[in-house]
Amino acid sequence: MILTGRGDPVDRVVSLEVGADDYLGKPVHLRELLARIRSVLRRTASSAGAPPAAGDTILAFADWTLDCGRRKLMKGDGADISLSAAEFELLRVLALHAQRVLSRDQLLDMTRHRSAGPFDRSIDVMVGKLRRKIEDNPREPALIKTVHGAGYVLAAPVSTRR
Repeated sequence: MILTGRGDPVDRVVSLEVGADDYLGKPVHLRELLARIRSVLRRTASSAGAPPAAGDTILAFADWTLDCGRRKLMKGDGADISLSAAEFELLRVLALHAQRVLSRDQLLDMTRHRSAGPFDRSIDVMVGKLRRKIEDNPREPALIKTVHGAGYVLAAPVSTRR
């Protein structure tokens, strides 16, 4: 959680991209700070109690394999692709909901467990980063497609195994 006097939207996006669970600009009301701290603690406590078998899932799509247990993305030729924690989580959510359009708000809620602000573009930035890593041509994506006015979709079918 970041508490800062800087309120620029770029600072917010960068902080969330590098892994912050929440971002608060000063001045902040003490009750709001406490509510947000409790929210982060609830999320971390509930994720700590997740069933271990869910982490063993392997999701395969196109020429890619996403190993959720080892938190690795591998290309068909066996090459490991480095992903940040936020990139991994976004790709995992898209793969678990393959061929279904998810809005920015849904993606933000499922990956960061928070609501989007009016100028929050963190999902768009993360999608751009993922496209540069997994698409043959990021300018004309075939895997992670934009559905204008609706959100994003992982267009490839996904198979699941444990």
